[in-house]
Amino acid sequence: MLAYAVFMHPTLSTFTNYRFPVAEGSPRMQRALRVALTVFAATIAGVSSAALAQGQGAPNVPNARVGAWATAPQAVAQHPAAPSFNRAPAAGGRTVRQIVYPTLSGNDVRVRFSNAYGTQPLVIERASLAVSARGAAVDAGTVRALTFGGQPAARIAPGASLESDPLPFTVRAGTPLAVSLFTQESKTPTTWHKIAQQTAFLSGAGDFVDNAQAASFPTRFTNTLWLAGLSVVPDAPAHAIVAIGDSITDGMRSTLNANRRWPDGLVRRLDAAGRRDVAVLNLGISGNRLLHDSACYGERLVARFRRDALEQPGVKTVVVQIGINDINFGYVPPHAGLDCDVPHVIVTAPEMIAGYQSLIAAAHARNVRILGTTIPPGKLPPEREAVREAVNQWVRTGGAFDGVIDFDAALRDPSQPTRMLPRLDSGDGTHPSDAGYAAMADAVSLPLILGAGAKAQPPGAAR
Repeated sequence: MLAYAVFMHPTLSTFTNYRFPVAEGSPRMQRALRVALTVFAATIAGVSSAALAQGQGAPNVPNARVGAWATAPQAVAQHPAAPSFNRAPAAGGRTVRQIVYPTLSGNDVRVRFSNAYGTQPLVIERASLAVSARGAAVDAGTVRALTFGGQPAARIAPGASLESDPLPFTVRAGTPLAVSLFTQESKTPTTWHKIAQQTAFLSGAGDFVDNAQAASFPTRFTNTLWLAGLSVVPDAPAHAIVAIGDSITDGMRSTLNANRRWPDGLVRRLDAAGRRDVAVLNLGISGNRLLHDSACYGERLVARFRRDALEQPGVKTVVVQIGINDINFGYVPPHAGLDCDVPHVIVTAPEMIAGYQSLIAAAHARNVRILGTTIPPGKLPPEREAVREAVNQWVRTGGAFDGVIDFDAALRDPSQPTRMLPRLDSGDGTHPSDAGYAAMADAVSLPLILGAGAKAQPPGAAR
């Protein structure tokens, strides 16, 4: 007998049914139900009529603001024994210059900065936007100051984010932009995006926000500091697709500075199809889990889903790709020092399904389509492989998502289905190569992602 849990949305007064594929009253059922209640509360909290009125998930209107680029903020691990790759660069008294690739053309740019994991206010003394040239250099004729409430400085409270004032600035999809900021912040950054797959730059001491020369920025790093998003007012009605998940969406082990993540490949496919009215925003976090937080790998997806997916300007569709770390991390032995895999919790397929169902409910409460993806092969031991296969079976056949993209089928070796094809494997058995990420992008049905209602097609089928 199937059990049902019914929740009423606090502002929309709508009901959502949850179906758990386990016997009612069993210990597993009770555990899955507790997970569902917890993750539902985390994802649905904060949904309001006011937010809906701002256009998130609502029918698009001419000149509605749409996200053109975004990344997911996460906490910098705070541990005295943290290795160098888990430590943010010291930026106080220096200028940070970061390169972003917008995926939608438009004007009236707003740039969003985040102090989500700060313990004290973040003060940005000055910031600018410019067209990026080579490396840290920018086109001097395009440098424009950002303002905040009409002032050059911004003060962002701990746990908050702040957008700049609208800036008359023409953005072209695919043309890189440089966001520069100067802060006297004495404390090492506590909010970043750890794996950017894009080089950023630090100046020597001083304010170089308006400086166009690459030589003024001698230090390189590959994280994103405080920068969270960039939105535009497009010339014609447009919308955004959010890709959210773990390192396989974040683009781990793809070529640095080459935009070879699978969402980048989807951008190129949409452009080739003439769909320049669609932005693709990448909100993946390497190491991220569906159900549990990590000191190194961000808040669990069920907790960050509202902020990182549903609150993106102009979002219409979300693609969820996550799960392999939930399956794996419970089996990693604890160790002294900074243990990024804490908590070491072994999860079940019903618990993961409950987590996915909470995401679906939260998206539907905002009138946002949500597409599921199967978990790619990862050379898992039999016990873990059984969980992956059970979750994938539910994703494919459960009918809970608005559509399914079969990344497992796109990457697996037909002769060894628990492994990736060697040419699609980056070499670690878990993360795709550039060719693997391209195969994932090719596995996305354009009619499905654009809302035409078609179900996902098998890899290689006509699109």
